Amino acid sequence: MTPLTDSATPTSASTTFELRFTSTPRGARLARRLTSYCLGSWGYPYGSEVNETAALVVAELAANAVTHGRVPGRDAQLQLIRADGQLRIEVTDTRGERHPAIEPGAADTADAETGRGLLIVEALAETWGVTPLTGGPGKTVWAVLPVGGTGGVGGTGGPS
Repeated sequence: MTPLTDSATPTSASTTFELRFTSTPRGARLARRLTSYCLGSWGYPYGSEVNETAALVVAELAANAVTHGRVPGRDAQLQLIRADGQLRIEVTDTRGERHPAIEPGAADTADAETGRGLLIVEALAETWGVTPLTGGPGKTVWAVLPVGGTGGVGGTGGPS
């Protein structure tokens, strides 16, 4: 699956959570932890497949934002949108000229310490991509996860 460029927004009633976080490892950790808390309040408890998967995707996207998209003094933003049986995760930073890409051979190097984050996102998400910001510098990297009407990736762990 290749990343797509998409600016689509959910068409039906949706539930949204937004958080601005510092472009630091501590900010990325906060984004991940608050994702789990938010999903728990939406009926996807800690330890459920939806909660664990979303937290992992946010961890990877937020880590990329603070590592590769950081501009000193500028925050990053997390947005979670639940609608139509899907969870859309968006992480926005202010470095529009640096788009993420899966490095060729990233999965082949067993001893590499970096370069696998987007492979994880690609494996877990239905789709993912990058949308340039309009009206200012930056980009949004997004991923869409299925949460289904019963609330789970694979149908487990959410509201009935």
